[in-house]
Amino acid sequence: MNVHFSSLSLLGVALWFCASCDSAEKSLHRAEQALRIGEYAEAADAYKTAYRLTPATNKTERGRIAFLMGECYRRYGYSARALAAYRNAVRFKYADSTLLREAGAMMLLNGDYKNATTAFKDYLAAHPEDQIAQRALEGAQNASALRTKGSLYTVKPATLFNNNRSDYAPVLLNEGKDRQLYFTTTRTATQGNQLSGITGLKNGDIYVANVDEKGNWKRPEAISAVNTADDEGAVCFSPDGKTMYLTVCPTHPQYPRPARIYTSARADASWSKPQPLELLSDTLSNMAHPAISPDGRWLYFVSDMPGGEGETDLWRAELKENKAGRIVENLGPQINTPGREMFPTFRPDGTLYFSSDGRGGMGGLDLFRATQDTISGRWTVETLPPPINSQGNDFGMTFDGLHNRGYFASSRSTGGRGWDKIYEFSYPENLLTVKGWVYEQDGYELPAAQVQMIGSDGTNLKLPVKPDGSFEQAVSPGVDYVFLASCRGYLNAPNRLHADSIDEAHQYVLQFPLPSMNIPVLVRNVFYAFDSAEISPESSTALDRLANLLKENPHITIELAAHTDYRGADAYNLQLSQRRAESVVRYLTAKGIAADRLSPKGYGEAAPKIVNKKLLETHPYLHEGDTLSEAYILRLTPEQQDACNALNRRTEFRVLRTTYGLYDKKGNPAPTPKTTPASPAQKRDAEDLEYVD
Repeated sequence: MNVHFSSLSLLGVALWFCASCDSAEKSLHRAEQALRIGEYAEAADAYKTAYRLTPATNKTERGRIAFLMGECYRRYGYSARALAAYRNAVRFKYADSTLLREAGAMMLLNGDYKNATTAFKDYLAAHPEDQIAQRALEGAQNASALRTKGSLYTVKPATLFNNNRSDYAPVLLNEGKDRQLYFTTTRTATQGNQLSGITGLKNGDIYVANVDEKGNWKRPEAISAVNTADDEGAVCFSPDGKTMYLTVCPTHPQYPRPARIYTSARADASWSKPQPLELLSDTLSNMAHPAISPDGRWLYFVSDMPGGEGETDLWRAELKENKAGRIVENLGPQINTPGREMFPTFRPDGTLYFSSDGRGGMGGLDLFRATQDTISGRWTVETLPPPINSQGNDFGMTFDGLHNRGYFASSRSTGGRGWDKIYEFSYPENLLTVKGWVYEQDGYELPAAQVQMIGSDGTNLKLPVKPDGSFEQAVSPGVDYVFLASCRGYLNAPNRLHADSIDEAHQYVLQFPLPSMNIPVLVRNVFYAFDSAEISPESSTALDRLANLLKENPHITIELAAHTDYRGADAYNLQLSQRRAESVVRYLTAKGIAADRLSPKGYGEAAPKIVNKKLLETHPYLHEGDTLSEAYILRLTPEQQDACNALNRRTEFRVLRTTYGLYDKKGNPAPTPKTTPASPAQKRDAEDLEYVD
């Protein structure tokens, strides 16, 4: 009986062992299939089953499976389970060369800086060339001191936007009462019924929160026109807010699913169905996390395409219709590392924010800011201090305009599960800002303009101009600045500013009306003595500004034209206007303007003013396009006649050439002539100019 029982027991053990091996093999096959198409959560579960079914005596295989399980957990952010799996791999003496490095990285993510330091040191003893591990070691050694030191940033959970799963990649759109916050969420209410094989959560959807009449946030809602059962998220917007760029990960049960960037157009309050943005012909690489530069020219994005520095890099592509001539370029080693760079965003002033796990830091993805020198093109990168950065993954930073406040996402408080939450941050504000407007003299904005900003502290920036012709930039107290606005077809317009040392926020406002190079420009506030060519003293301010404008544009020549009204003899009026034009030329030459750049011309009453749109604002009885001839004026009331005669009595200039001094008499390029710099002024040099049609 005992012998029979023992035989049955041995047979049962053998059958169980065979079944276990068979089940382990099936689980391993399922794990490998899931891993092949990037479904890390599903692969981790299958490896976990295979690990459990593999006999403890098979230490080599258990160590290998534990390592692969840890890799899967690491890739979708479950750091606590990843670390447990790596520790099992170490316990079974698994020999993968990166094991200690990855275990150390998970210790960082869990705030275990002491053991992380030990793991990185042991790893670097065998791999001293590994830059990522060296930076991670420095981060582990400095993390506790940085956390103790802290900073002036305050951080708190944005509880209204967070739900029962991951909420991340917040993006603020608009300001004030039109403010909106877009973000990605995997909450249970998202579309679709299946869980993602990549994260083990539902696929992401895009939600938006608006503000009420009091400026308080309302509860977020799904954007039904954009969301599908696929994985959508990580959005950004064109400068005018009319185009949404979003990341979409299509679902396929058998093949890898590379992420792609899509676009959606807004009509009124609705978004259109997203359409794929054809950036490149590459169909295998991931392209995700779009960010539009403030000038609207470049699309920054994340990709693992060939030619990068690491696992994922930041790239940028020129936004233009012709794909064949589109520039696509890697941001290079000044930004990218052998690790992962992700989630780029921009502040309105052009500062780039992104996350990286290849630069050391507090743990996982840390937030960095980067500024680019407009002359050399070189990037300067600096890490953000705690409590912005933490032992978790910190990423996706968005700002409320130029204010030092906004939102970002972090996994810091989810117990190593890898779930992300949205946090609100702020920094004490003593902001000095400048807001400028670049426009034609008749009031139309010039979004194609460029503004260069030079400061006495070494600042040298090219500022992006928004579609409404405006720009904003923070300035430093006690610094002198020069701004120069330029646009093709227009004369340059300078502005000078001294930023005061004050103890409260203040915004300076600058105007840049650009005179046209194609139509005459009126010079306001130039007066002459009655029936004389003598310039009155109060005209000096306007003429001095005209002289400065010519100095700022040293390669133009102009015609200086003087006009009279119809009263008086035609011949006399012609002679008087010629003498007045010559008086203006003499004034300008006395201010250092070369005489051969100035051509005086008197028109008398022969060229009456033509009414433009701007005149209608102050003379509503006129009609656009009318000519203020004698016959026209005589039909008006006496008061209106006096006003129109005053409009006809004017001094204006017209650009004749734009190549003065650029070539010698033989047509060869000549050295650029030295010009006398204009004297500093708080107001713009061209404020007394307006278009004349």
